[in-house]
Amino acid sequence: MIRSKNLYLLFLTFVLASFYIICSVYLVKLGYFNKEELFLIEKGKIVFEGVGNRLKVMGLTTPLLPFYGTFFFTIINYSLAPILASAIGTAILFYIICNTLLKRSGDEFYIIAILCLFLLHPGILYMACSGKSTYMVMIFLYLFFLNVFKFYNSNTTFHISIASICLVILIFCDYKFVWLTLFFIPLVLSISLHTLNLGEKESIFRLFLSFNNPSLRRKLISKSTAIFIILFVLPLASVLIYKILNLTHANDLNYFTDSPYANWNVLAEKIDYSTLQDTENHRLPEISILISVRVLIYFPLILVALYLFKDNTYQILTLITPFLFIEFLKIKYGKIFIAQQYYLSFLVLSILCIVTKVQSIRNEGVFKIVLGVFFILSIYTGYEIMNNSAILEERNFISSLMHKKVIDNQDEIRSVANYINSLPITSHVLVDDAIAYPIASFVSDIRALTLPYQNEYLSAIEAPHKYDRYVLIASGKNPANSYTELNVKYVVLFKQANSNVSLRKVFETDNWILYQIL
Repeated sequence: MIRSKNLYLLFLTFVLASFYIICSVYLVKLGYFNKEELFLIEKGKIVFEGVGNRLKVMGLTTPLLPFYGTFFFTIINYSLAPILASAIGTAILFYIICNTLLKRSGDEFYIIAILCLFLLHPGILYMACSGKSTYMVMIFLYLFFLNVFKFYNSNTTFHISIASICLVILIFCDYKFVWLTLFFIPLVLSISLHTLNLGEKESIFRLFLSFNNPSLRRKLISKSTAIFIILFVLPLASVLIYKILNLTHANDLNYFTDSPYANWNVLAEKIDYSTLQDTENHRLPEISILISVRVLIYFPLILVALYLFKDNTYQILTLITPFLFIEFLKIKYGKIFIAQQYYLSFLVLSILCIVTKVQSIRNEGVFKIVLGVFFILSIYTGYEIMNNSAILEERNFISSLMHKKVIDNQDEIRSVANYINSLPITSHVLVDDAIAYPIASFVSDIRALTLPYQNEYLSAIEAPHKYDRYVLIASGKNPANSYTELNVKYVVLFKQANSNVSLRKVFETDNWILYQIL
């Protein structure tokens, strides 16, 4: 019986992955792309087809593990690799969730309900069909909290060790999750309290009792320290080693978070915040405290999760941690908008809580009705949050999927790339992929470009006529023109320093100018 249900689940997973792939290819045909997807495509081309020292690109590109996750699919097609990875990865997340459910309940209603959510919720569709790394973040976020909940039930440190490994992988999927560790103090304290053999059960009085008794206090401190070591040593050691790797190969401990050559977010978030601020998109402004209100409104399923654990103090503290984390993100990164994936984590955690508590539900008929209502409400509010998102990429996805209208199309970028593709094979183009990685991702032969990862790049900037026949310049209208040396000021300085060499404009768009070096 169990084997047949597992086969049934595998079949549903295969169907779901196929559905995501079809939707993804459909969006590509419409012309939908996002910045992270193009960034990963370009870096993948450099790793497999580039010329020069590619070790830094291979080891320091962020997000690191999702970048590696696309490698297998580059065999099929560079442009499709990110979306194939996200489609199959999201289907794997569905399988992991439902596999957890099957161990607790054989009721097919819950599997069908979760399947409907994965088919219809816009946040999940965005995760699956956009080519972003959100799928891997959600998989290991789910596994991390799942193992924490397992520890509550079994009191076995093995689950804490697994949670620590999942936390390491989560950080290397999205480095901002390193800040989640700041809010583990109440979580670790609750875990330590849970391990003490006290008469009080699921009560705050356990804490007072422990601090008022010297013997219990020493035991609590010892257990807390041990759990801190199990949870934190591996993540902190991994981050430290990776920072040293950055220092060794890039002379910067934080190269992977601060350099636009390693991390697409460095410039994208800054530019988005400065150019996409629109008060009409803010029914609830993104300010501290109201972020949590937005979560409750747009992801009401978390209320069901909180209700299910209303009598479990430790689990409630665990669920509060992501609220503190997302509030912290808004305070620390005040000049950016909170991306969909951080909100989506509450949906995944809500499903985890339902899956975990499903076997203890008494009035199952009423619960199924309530759950169905909240699932429908979550799908509706999911469309609302993405329609009203301040991030253009998220609105663009919904517009492309629902209305076949690509708001932020790549026609201009493709036209530049197509012109470069039409140049003679021996022509080389000087390009700064800090901002021009979308163009590089559409160039058919990455070897035709002189890029910053190559040793000769700095020399080529000073004397491009010795290395290249063309140079790509960001025009004055380009919102990212101040983040690159290859802008209109560079043309002026070049002409002043090289009177015997001239530049001829051969192709121009609103944001880009291609010069031929004569």
